Amino acid sequence: MILYIALGGGLGSVLRYLTSVVMDKYVSSPFPYATFLTNILGCLLIGLFFGYFEKHHVISQELKFFLITGFCGGFTTFSTFSNENVQLLQSNQIIMAFLYISLSVFLGLMATWFGLVLSKSL
Repeated sequence: MILYIALGGGLGSVLRYLTSVVMDKYVSSPFPYATFLTNILGCLLIGLFFGYFEKHHVISQELKFFLITGFCGGFTTFSTFSNENVQLLQSNQIIMAFLYISLSVFLGLMATWFGLVLSKSL
């Protein structure tokens, strides 16, 4: 199981890095769009994976560990999210920090729900 988690986590981490590279190239803003996008997309993906496994009665623990624990765990970035919010607060960008926190939590929950609903209709 550890190998599946490691492989998925490695892929997720690389994709997270590439997301940052692309976003940094095209978006210049104090708002951390790359992490925000990664967190919302990661929530959508975990919802899709869980919903798909439930709908299709997938019992492969290896696939679950690879996609959910590994890939989504490596891809999403809530430790980075927390650090960025601390940095925003320390630089007195309090409104930006609370906007980032609020949007991330609300849209993350909605994306997970949407992923579950979408996966059940596929």
